[in-house]
Amino acid sequence: MARKGGFPGGMGMPGNMNNLMKQAQKMQKQMEENQKALEEKEFTAAAGGGAVEVTVTGKKVVTKVSLKEEAVDPDDIEMLEDLIMAAVNEALRKAEEENAAVMSKLTGGLGGGFPF
Repeated sequence: MARKGGFPGGMGMPGNMNNLMKQAQKMQKQMEENQKALEEKEFTAAAGGGAVEVTVTGKKVVTKVSLKEEAVDPDDIEMLEDLIMAAVNEALRKAEEENAAVMSKLTGGLGGGFPF
């Protein structure tokens, strides 16, 4: 005789689903806390042997650009532009790498997905 409706496994399912929801809520809260901490963190990178230094936040906002005098050559603006671009990209890469590491640790290496 076939059972009508419900899930296989009987009465255990609602309790398991409740536990799963609690775990998901806990993980979401941890993710929000980690994201906030990451957004407040700063990442600094240099280019040209330290001639150009750029600092960004975890929100990927540039907060500081430092140029050494020797980096500012009016006859070679292109080099300065390249150094700034390289430093900004490296600082953003550091921020992204930290974000990925934090998320990976939080999700236990699930790759951002859930096993269901």
